[in-house]
Amino acid sequence: MMKPTETATAKNKMASVPIKSLMFSMGLPMILSMAVQAFYNIVDSYFVSQMPDAPGLTGAGEYGLNALALSFPVQMLMIAIGVGTGVGINSILSRSLGEGNRVKASRIAGNAIFLGVCTSAFFIAVGQFAIKAYLATQNAAPVSLQMGTEYLHICMTYSFGAILFMIYEKLLQGAGRTTASTIAQITGALLNIVLDPIMIYGLVGVPAMGIQGAAYATVIGQVASLAIGITFHHRRNKDIDASLRNLKPDKTIIKEIYAIGIPAILMQALMAFMNYGVNIMLSRLSDVVVTAYGVYYKIQQFVYFAAFGMNNALIPIVAYNYGMKDKKRTNDAIAYGLLYSVAIMTAGAIALQAFAHPIVNIFDLSGPTAGYSVLAIRIVTLGYLFAAANITFQGVFQALGNGVSSLNISILRLIVIPLPIVFLFSTHANAEQNVWWAFPIAEFAALIFAALMMKKRIQGTR
Repeated sequence: MMKPTETATAKNKMASVPIKSLMFSMGLPMILSMAVQAFYNIVDSYFVSQMPDAPGLTGAGEYGLNALALSFPVQMLMIAIGVGTGVGINSILSRSLGEGNRVKASRIAGNAIFLGVCTSAFFIAVGQFAIKAYLATQNAAPVSLQMGTEYLHICMTYSFGAILFMIYEKLLQGAGRTTASTIAQITGALLNIVLDPIMIYGLVGVPAMGIQGAAYATVIGQVASLAIGITFHHRRNKDIDASLRNLKPDKTIIKEIYAIGIPAILMQALMAFMNYGVNIMLSRLSDVVVTAYGVYYKIQQFVYFAAFGMNNALIPIVAYNYGMKDKKRTNDAIAYGLLYSVAIMTAGAIALQAFAHPIVNIFDLSGPTAGYSVLAIRIVTLGYLFAAANITFQGVFQALGNGVSSLNISILRLIVIPLPIVFLFSTHANAEQNVWWAFPIAEFAALIFAALMMKKRIQGTR
């Protein structure tokens, strides 16, 4: 058995494979995984948009899309805590493995699973009592509120699948086993896609469950991903001792995880709060604009998730080589991470601009809703180049253990700048057309701040 002081770098590709190739080999599986997840989100919304009308209910599909838009901030909050905790795990796990400290890495993994169980229990409890109160704060049609309540209740009751999978996913990624985490992610997403029409419309003998069917398909896919992630962790993460004794809570390790994880959680949660705030302000205009924003947000995930996939590869590579004190490989990883993220977001922006109408027409939307969805794409994608750099800088700060700087960038680009602009534009003429400019403006302003912080960081390490 390898002692804590022995080096394991020779056995880990993050220490030896050329950075350019390493970014591709680790990044592409993650991008594919995230792309499938984004595809699932769009397919899920598509099947909901096609729900047939019921007696006394016209436009069931659009009500369903509105319910998904209202529910999305809560789902993003669950993801925020799971992913944020995972970022802390990923960073310190990779650094510990880079230092050759297998004992600490194993305790980090055990405490990560413990934290995942606690987080799941919290959201299951919240899901039983707080859903209606949350949805009531948004000015939506009663039908949308009812659908949102049914959908969220199921997703939160069985939230352990999503939250615990995010933990196991980061354990695999932190050890450099991105292909394994990708297989688990894709399998769950594909199962979800297959189950959506079966459970929503009632096929092959399954009763039609409408919006509830979409929720059940989601949680079944998440549990499937979790089961595969657990299997891969125990069979392939040979650098980590997966014995039960490592599940014992360790205050020092938990504190270390959350020193990075809490800023990451807050950073991810800001996305939920931004969507919640935007929903409330847009609801003052109309449900149509809220639905359009929800449709756009699902569409843009194709591009953002690809950038996040590359960022998920960047974090362990930078953290591992930083732990090894290899300055050149660390700097190369930052440079290639920025280059690839900018390329991804630029290509995504061009594609969305070119195919905005055909993509929006996939959904069964009314004319006004489709028009505002296309307009959102046309305007918001203008800020994707700035967003790419912001996302990369956030990942670099997380990898280097400076989660507060990463959080500050998020606060600017998601809360401090866009929400006041959305509010301002929503109170003036042509609000439905102008409100979308808040997002590219926010990305540009935040990038100036992020670039200055990164310059200071680089100068400080010379």
